[in-house]
Amino acid sequence: MQIEAVRRTCIGAGQCVFAAPETFDQDDDGLVVLLREDATTETDLASVRQAVNICPSRSISLTTVPAGN
Repeated sequence: MQIEAVRRTCIGAGQCVFAAPETFDQDDDGLVVLLREDATTETDLASVRQAVNICPSRSISLTTVPAGN
């Protein structure tokens, strides 16, 4: 699964960092920083899905990558 974080819409709430600290961080301005672009294990997927669901600005998405890409 591919993870995307859109910094221009991020409001710096930091909920993604609490939900998935191995995947997200915040810069000095409080905006989302993506530490990796894919979620490979069920644990990773669960924490990233939680981050997607609780992001107040809907700046995080998780999409399926077609096989072979």
